[in-house]
Amino acid sequence: MTTRLFNIDPWIVGTSELRHDNIRLIESITSTGNGHMGMRGNFDEGYGGDSHQGTYIAGVWFPDKTRVGWWKNGYPLYFGKVINAMNLIAVPITANNIALDTATAQIQQFSLELDMRTGVLRRAFHWHVGDGTVLALTFERYLSITTPELLEQRIQITAVHGAATVTLSPQLDGDVHNLDSNYGEQFWVEKDRHAGETSVLTTETRPNTFGTPQFSVTAASRSKLMGAELSGIIDGPFTVGTLYEGTVSAGTEADTITLEKTTAVLTSRDVPEKEQDKQATHLLAEAYNSDWEAKRASNDAAWAARWERSDIAISGDDATQQGIRYNLFQLFSTYYGEDPHLNIGPKGFTGEKYGGATYWDTEAYLVPFYLAVAKPEVARSLLQYRHDQLPQAQHNARQQGLAGALFPMVTFTGVECHNEWEITFEEIHRNGAIAWAIYYYTEYTGDRSYIENDGLEVLIEISRFWADRVHYSRQAGAWMIHGVTGPNEYENNVNNNWYTNYLAAWVLRYTAELLNGLSADKRDPSAAADEIAHWLEIADGMYLPHDDARGIAVQHDTFLDKDLVPVAELDPAIRPLNKHWSWDRILRSPYIKQADVLQGMYFFENHFDVDEIARNFEFYEPLTVHESSLSASIHAVLAARIGDRDRTVSFSTHTARLDLDNYNDDTDDGLHITSMSGGWLAIVQGFAGMRVYGGRLSFAPFCPPDWDDYAFTINYRGSVIRVEVDAASAQFTRVDGDAAMLWVGDVEYALDDQVTVRLA
Repeated sequence: MTTRLFNIDPWIVGTSELRHDNIRLIESITSTGNGHMGMRGNFDEGYGGDSHQGTYIAGVWFPDKTRVGWWKNGYPLYFGKVINAMNLIAVPITANNIALDTATAQIQQFSLELDMRTGVLRRAFHWHVGDGTVLALTFERYLSITTPELLEQRIQITAVHGAATVTLSPQLDGDVHNLDSNYGEQFWVEKDRHAGETSVLTTETRPNTFGTPQFSVTAASRSKLMGAELSGIIDGPFTVGTLYEGTVSAGTEADTITLEKTTAVLTSRDVPEKEQDKQATHLLAEAYNSDWEAKRASNDAAWAARWERSDIAISGDDATQQGIRYNLFQLFSTYYGEDPHLNIGPKGFTGEKYGGATYWDTEAYLVPFYLAVAKPEVARSLLQYRHDQLPQAQHNARQQGLAGALFPMVTFTGVECHNEWEITFEEIHRNGAIAWAIYYYTEYTGDRSYIENDGLEVLIEISRFWADRVHYSRQAGAWMIHGVTGPNEYENNVNNNWYTNYLAAWVLRYTAELLNGLSADKRDPSAAADEIAHWLEIADGMYLPHDDARGIAVQHDTFLDKDLVPVAELDPAIRPLNKHWSWDRILRSPYIKQADVLQGMYFFENHFDVDEIARNFEFYEPLTVHESSLSASIHAVLAARIGDRDRTVSFSTHTARLDLDNYNDDTDDGLHITSMSGGWLAIVQGFAGMRVYGGRLSFAPFCPPDWDDYAFTINYRGSVIRVEVDAASAQFTRVDGDAAMLWVGDVEYALDDQVTVRLA
């Protein structure tokens, strides 16, 4: 099912239709953020209908209870969840004593635009107040990426017909609840407030019984008004603000009221609570003394610099162009590497689903992306985040009675905080993805400083986990891993998931060979020769299920026993399956949520010849329902590798527009942030065929037949390279930095300035 609510435009996500039946979806898609905080595209004036009011602050969370009746040893004590912070944008409005509720008001000439170039959300409409009075309202807001603690809003009200006495009440509202909390549970207590022309509100997460940290948040807000005067102060539990009143009259000089509201937000993650009020007020004063245009110009320039480094430009396909830029915009709104203590949540700042702050998606899908479009320090921070939480990962392994380190499936602190057994304790392949990210970072950058220091510690502890988690089957004469969930979450508690086994064997071999290749002064003395030899023994003897007749890797021991009916034979009315079938039926079916065996062949494409990849692709893809946001991009890249350009294009479009077109009918509860690198991967690794193996940068480019051309820029080992591809040629230009060597097909080129390669 797809729902297209917004017009196709290369740089704007916009609509002229107010769809009351899809407000939550509209709010999700028009979400904005700046790495420090973010919010859904809620209406400043409020919306009395079905809405999900949501503001989220990076790293602020709460340990919700999970100890239910079936709690067993090893279960987490709590479920960590992002929590809805105070409503920062609230500006209730009245005209002639009538409160504006956009859910019920008579609205015409509505428009809504998210400008991806600048991060500005704009909205406008005519409000028919009554008695012939018509007011034109415009709203603009953005979260600053130059001063991430700041939110800027501007509201203008103009009389089109008639006259009105207008009130505006800019305020901070801390009486908020999570959409997913039980019984309207309140996670916040008020610590302090003071109201006036500068209003300040401090809230703190309520005490918990698990010993996890409490967080305090202080917001300070001040407004400039043109055409209205201060008429009152709002000061009550959880709410502070001001009240302004003015008169507008059509055809007179007094036809417009303008409000400019600036809000500064600080948390105890960065600033001790006793200093938050002072620092927030200081930031607010600086911003208040700068005019709207100057602040916008600074923010616009910062966005322009990000786009210059990362944009993918497509000619001939505005729908995919819009989708790609939308995904890049949302990724950069969520994370740009400024704080190494943060990671990337699956919903970012757009919703509460999935709870935790980081999944394996970061290592598998986002590290390659950030390596190419941002400075290497950004991806290095993602790796460092895991090393910094190594003691907690060791704790997670001990909870299961295992050696080494088990990195969490869901976490804020490094301690596992997800309460679904089949995900948390069976989907252990995430350990391998973390090791793969260390390998890929080293391959891509050529920088060995991480892998020979902190990264080596991580690899050793992951290897110790795998060496303890496997068992030796005397009957088969092989090492096995039972009781796991692979990337395909539509199967739980399977034995010998090929992807998990292959990844575990690779980690053990890679770590052993790395240690054996290091000089004595760089080796970790805790890894003794007999332990390393045991790792190699396991790697060499790992059981990898295989069907010789089909020439394919088998997803797990009993997969081929299923009724292998292709997805194409299913009734489209029952898709997505997870909204129509019971979980029991899904688990017994042959249907694959996302790449599983193919995920391994994506990670280690250089381990398999193209015919082997093609056989596995042609067997597994027809059984794949792509009901994970992570699925389409991997299939796009592998389809390009086997020469299936039509499916490369199809999967590329799917992943680029997954949220904009609501493919899986689930975007209303938040965007799929950690899969949003998928569109970039589909083009750069799919259409352009970019690979980095053995320190060799190579391309195998083609241009889709319906496109005129496409272009992108990458960072690679001190070089900034522009790649432009059309049907006839591929052009590589060194934009900045060092000269580079690259391969196109089987030919090596020295890129000193520019190289043009004719395409067959």
